[in-house]
Amino acid sequence: MTQNYIRLNKDDAAVLLVDHQTGLLSLVRDIDPDKFKNNVLALADCAKYFNLPTVLTTSFENGPNGPLVPELKAIFPDSPFIARPGQINAWDNEDFVAAVKATGKKQLIVAGVVTEVCVSFPVLSALQEGFEVFVITDASGTFNALTRDAAWQRMAAAGAQLMTWFGAACELHRDWRNDVEGLGTLFSNHIPDYRNLIHSFQTLTNNKA
Repeated sequence: MTQNYIRLNKDDAAVLLVDHQTGLLSLVRDIDPDKFKNNVLALADCAKYFNLPTVLTTSFENGPNGPLVPELKAIFPDSPFIARPGQINAWDNEDFVAAVKATGKKQLIVAGVVTEVCVSFPVLSALQEGFEVFVITDASGTFNALTRDAAWQRMAAAGAQLMTWFGAACELHRDWRNDVEGLGTLFSNHIPDYRNLIHSFQTLTNNKA
């Protein structure tokens, strides 16, 4: 069954960063660790750039999962942070759900570790409650391609849209005339090849001045 095109709307979207914890990051093997962390921080920078409400959560920090990645705390010092005492599905935690609903947004942009558990479970729960959910695949990680693909298929079959952080950023932005320098700088900070593109653009622009 073909679904209608539902595009991201920066005025109706919130970001959920689920269990990007120092211990859990060591489990990510379906993407290069350095690239993965770059993607997570790129998504975080997008959330800041578009001024999207962001909710952070961790599970069982005192155990092997470890604390939240420190860079995320630095980027979102004032955002809701829910340290779940043990619930595996973040949606089972009342404080987390309350924080999500308090954003007042209908669209949820979700990423986390690991994909088939910490991402899939709240995504499926949110879909069941009527949210439009967009999973950022390259800012979510897990053990291997087999478990990742099974999770992607399960979420997509339930109605989630699978995207990358770059695709989500472009859909949120809609039109380059809204801002070239700001978004171009964000892309340049996280995509080396894009830095070359922007440098070329800036050189041409300066030469015309």
